[in-house]
Amino acid sequence: MNAPSSSKSHGLSTPLEGTPAPPWDPNAPIAAPLCLYRPVVLPAWVDYNGHMSESCYLLVFGDNSDAYFRMIGIDESYRDQGGHSFYTVETHIYNVREVAEGEPLRLTLQLLDADDKRMHIFHAMYHGSSGDLLATAEQMLVHVDMKQGRAAPMPGDLRARVQAVAAAHASLPLPPQVGKPMGIRRKTA
Repeated sequence: MNAPSSSKSHGLSTPLEGTPAPPWDPNAPIAAPLCLYRPVVLPAWVDYNGHMSESCYLLVFGDNSDAYFRMIGIDESYRDQGGHSFYTVETHIYNVREVAEGEPLRLTLQLLDADDKRMHIFHAMYHGSSGDLLATAEQMLVHVDMKQGRAAPMPGDLRARVQAVAAAHASLPLPPQVGKPMGIRRKTA
């Protein structure tokens, strides 16, 4: 399997697609949590109920991941030249409130944990004006060798950037939604 080219011949693209990752500054402060993406709810994201459709929450969280990837140096050239990328292997979305077309969003990202092949991240989506929490997403990402089709260790420079973010986020409290089980809660007699 060959790595995809950076052309936009595929169907779905992210707002940052084609934007090169900025140079990493090891001395720059790292926000805790990160706030890298502030979209507005687009008309295409709104469903027949008049609010953002459930699938679009995941789309927006994915765009937030893309902003984070570029921050740590992952862009099309990283994928095309090295044949590596991050794949999402698990996502848990927790919906809290509705949001309508044209309303502003503010997304944060917290790096919960990382090792040489994986990142455990947490997204929070807030209303850009009121600050109300709208939704969260907990995700496990795996660094993949796309040619081999399996997990692979991050290169040293990328691993160092991820560890810098992890260190900046180490003192953040664990969000209450992390690891939350899903099920029908029943009262015991």
